[in-house]
Amino acid sequence: MSSQALPTVRAAFTDLIDYAGLFPPARLATSDALAEYAAARAGSAAWMLGRFIVPASRAAEAVGQQSSAGFGRLEASVIADVPLDPYRWFEAIRVRLTEIAALRADDELTVGSIEVALPPLASARETFAAPIAQLGALIDRAGLRDLPIYVEIPPEASVRGLLGEALAALNRARLRAKLRCGGLTAEAFPSVAAVAEFVEAAVHEGVAFKATAGLHHPVRHLDAATGFRQHGFLNLLAAAAFARRPRSGALAEIVAEEDARAFSFTDASFGWRGERVSLDEIAAARAAVFTGYGSCSFAEPVEDLTALGLLAASAPAAT
Repeated sequence: MSSQALPTVRAAFTDLIDYAGLFPPARLATSDALAEYAAARAGSAAWMLGRFIVPASRAAEAVGQQSSAGFGRLEASVIADVPLDPYRWFEAIRVRLTEIAALRADDELTVGSIEVALPPLASARETFAAPIAQLGALIDRAGLRDLPIYVEIPPEASVRGLLGEALAALNRARLRAKLRCGGLTAEAFPSVAAVAEFVEAAVHEGVAFKATAGLHHPVRHLDAATGFRQHGFLNLLAAAAFARRPRSGALAEIVAEEDARAFSFTDASFGWRGERVSLDEIAAARAAVFTGYGSCSFAEPVEDLTALGLLAASAPAAT
């Protein structure tokens, strides 16, 4: 194919991947992660690259080393890393948000977004509405309301039937959601049904989300190295794009799809099997539903999309 990606491919994948090389399984040293991010920014697939994900506790370290990595101001998504103890979380997150607010005065760093994980509930009588409302108040107090803030809801929300209520609370608090799609154990990978439920609920409640973990490859597959069945970021994109279609069970089928040939791009549309959405619908899904995902590898998704014929074979990727 030509060196220019199709308009629909551009709409689907622009700024899609936040780079998370500091996190498992890569777990790179800060200098190495910054070097990989700089290399990716210099490559012809850089239009797919989003922010550098860094824990707030390591932000100063990253800023101190970024000049040696070969680029200037660092565009970051900052993780508000605190212990997930429901009895201590409120005060810990208050302090961390204050620290993140202070980072915005640094000339070497742009805080482009913030990511926060909620703790598990302290008792079976509680819901996530109260801690989400408290978080919104803390964000206002810290002067961070102008930033996109992604909130990770614990898996128990889905198990206990509280997911819709939690997403509605995020909407009221003008916050976004974060979906964890994998990890280092089989239990860390949510089921197809759980992912489909999340996407459907997010669309219903009008809450944009980003995803994280286990999404190095475009299409759902069985990973030979771990034996884990891993979700695909192209599946998530398709689920977000088709979420308003009325056919019952379609989202679960899309999330479960393991045949890359089932997905297709033309100049004007994106398709899954017999269904298609327009270029404008893809752009709307990226802006208002699935905004992107974090990956500790930028090379793998670029290589896979190249193999699928969606990117030019000459497009270099960070290694």
